[in-house]
Amino acid sequence: MKKRLFMMAALLVLGTTVPAVGVRAEEAALALKAGATMREVLSEYTGKRVALRLQSGDEIEGTVTMVGNSLLHLTKLSGKEFYDAVVSIDKISAVRMRVRDK
Repeated sequence: MKKRLFMMAALLVLGTTVPAVGVRAEEAALALKAGATMREVLSEYTGKRVALRLQSGDEIEGTVTMVGNSLLHLTKLSGKEFYDAVVSIDKISAVRMRVRDK
């Protein structure tokens, strides 16, 4: 009897937490506006890690520190922790960022 009661309580708790996790994941998804520019997208990720693909084909990953009119400042570069980078925004072809938890 106690085992059955415990199982019912566990299912009740599980049923109330799963929808909350689903809503949180949807809220975290990237909301891209139709007229958004690369600068605006990067500005939303100030203080967060992003991976950039440059027009040259190179990739660089780091934390967005500052987004200017034409330049982007990255710190804490992946694999080069003692270096920073300044990237020309018009040379970025793609931005990859984490928007959901596992």
